[in-house]
Amino acid sequence: MGGSKAAVSASNILGISAYYHDSAAALLKDGELAAAAQQERFSRKKHDARFPGDAIRYCLEAENLRLNELDRIVFYDKPLIKFERLLETYMSYAPRGFRSFVAAMPIWLKEKLYLKSILKKELAEIGGCKVKDLPPLLFAEHHQSHAASAFFFSPFERAAVLCLDGVGEWATTSTWLGNGADLEPLWEIHFPHSLGLLYSAFTYFTGFKVNSGEYKLMGLAPYGQPKYVDLILDKLLDLKEDGTFRLDMQYFNYCTGLTMTNNRFDELFGGPPRRPEGDLTQREMDIAASIQVVTEEVVIRLASTLHEETGEKNLCLAGGVALNCVANGRLLREGPYENIWIQPAAGDAGGAVGAAAVAWHGYDQQPRKLNGNGGLATDRMHGSYLGPEYTANQIRDALDALGARYTHLDDDTLLSRTAQLLAEENVIGWFQGRMEFGPRALGGRSIIGDPRSAKMQSVMNLKIKYRESFRPFAPSVLWERVSDYFEQDTPSPYMLIVAPVREELRIHISNEQKQLVGIDKLRVKRSELPAITHVDFSARVQTVHKDTNPRYHALLKAFEHLTGCGVLINTSFNVRGEPVVCTPTDAYRCFMRTEMDYLVIGNFFLEKNEQPAWQDDTRWRDEFELD
Repeated sequence: MGGSKAAVSASNILGISAYYHDSAAALLKDGELAAAAQQERFSRKKHDARFPGDAIRYCLEAENLRLNELDRIVFYDKPLIKFERLLETYMSYAPRGFRSFVAAMPIWLKEKLYLKSILKKELAEIGGCKVKDLPPLLFAEHHQSHAASAFFFSPFERAAVLCLDGVGEWATTSTWLGNGADLEPLWEIHFPHSLGLLYSAFTYFTGFKVNSGEYKLMGLAPYGQPKYVDLILDKLLDLKEDGTFRLDMQYFNYCTGLTMTNNRFDELFGGPPRRPEGDLTQREMDIAASIQVVTEEVVIRLASTLHEETGEKNLCLAGGVALNCVANGRLLREGPYENIWIQPAAGDAGGAVGAAAVAWHGYDQQPRKLNGNGGLATDRMHGSYLGPEYTANQIRDALDALGARYTHLDDDTLLSRTAQLLAEENVIGWFQGRMEFGPRALGGRSIIGDPRSAKMQSVMNLKIKYRESFRPFAPSVLWERVSDYFEQDTPSPYMLIVAPVREELRIHISNEQKQLVGIDKLRVKRSELPAITHVDFSARVQTVHKDTNPRYHALLKAFEHLTGCGVLINTSFNVRGEPVVCTPTDAYRCFMRTEMDYLVIGNFFLEKNEQPAWQDDTRWRDEFELD
């Protein structure tokens, strides 16, 4: 984003990401992140890519602003450069790719090529004004937005920054050096050579949905053996010692076709892609294990090279690949950095936050403020609790409109009763405070349970979430006790680090149990916290901090007081294919459609057995496209 302006005394900047996947809006008020939310939470369409009108309205309402009171609006990438990349790619592969070209061009010629005009039209409708009266509309670069979302909201004065995703305009990997309010680009890897698209190709091949199912591939990996690593490195990926790489495009179809892989890819891996929702075989598990190992190796090599070049002790990560929390955990344990900070909305949604920050620090040339002493828990994301919250009256009105039956409890009674019910192996919907920004539920919109229960992982997958049985659940742990349970002593407030469960909590595995393969591994109890211990003795850790979420922290303390255990299961408050719940009405509907036992919304306590019969179409799950 070129140009500069004199510093301003007050500023309201709206960042927008839209039209590719995970549309979102974010509001910076005098440089502080005041509100942020994904469009999917309002539209109830997962990964909604449409213009984030509802998210924008929320951000404005949260700070009692009108659109014309914004100083500027910033979009998170540059569509004309993206169009240039699209045309150049089609021309370089011609005549192959004609079908893909024919499919893509009408959308570009009708909409995306005129994105500036479309954005202004949509914004004018929200603002109830003429296009000419809108605030200035600016455009940041895609990876610049990612990098800004990572560095400017981190707790570090200085840091190296690594961004890895599918593709922005041209960049698929980019490196940066952050210092104060400055963010300097270093070097890039360009399309079609992309670690994100490589991982997505394997997501597609194993039968999961691209841009949605990558985390399933990561969760499936521990069930397999990495037997295809050498094949991937020999045939698909030319990986250099410094982490830079090139893909052999003769095995991929995403430049020229409507799929990610082609027949040559099929031949390498012994057959066609798994059908979506088909049986998972050992082949898919071994493939998942293999691409996970390769991904981790690329990330570690790139990060190490960046460390050698910059000498920085801190690293910030963003881009969709930064959501690979297994790779993040390895990088933290084995890499050269003292500290690592990952943007909690690392994917495209977080681009809205970064775009706004680019304008504030780059265009307006505003200085950067840090929180606290630079510790990892003192970043500028406010715990990522940036979405809507509801007053007691609003919750009561919503529940009354639904005919719900509830009791209103004081804090002490609510916490002690909830802790007791959790200890009795009940599953509880927990809806408190502001909604989280990013893909993870962090104790604001969560479903919680007792990690000591051997049956809880299966119950929550099959009866609550209606999802695949192999998928692991994450632990929320009191920050002050994280090292009692996990081989980790650094904060992980955003559930983006996988760490091993401590050795002394593990249960001895017999030789017979060690011979089990695939999903059969699920039958083995592996630790004293079996519901959150994955088959490789790991867990995706969320540390809970009293200063960022005092209510969830207090619940964990109540559970610890009762049981001696400072850990709870935490999974997002939704069913498979549904976005995380946003409103009390969303929460009640999800509660009644599943086999959750209790629901706690604010100080309102609801028991399933006391609710009136729920009138719902038996095919209600059809409204959510499977992820």
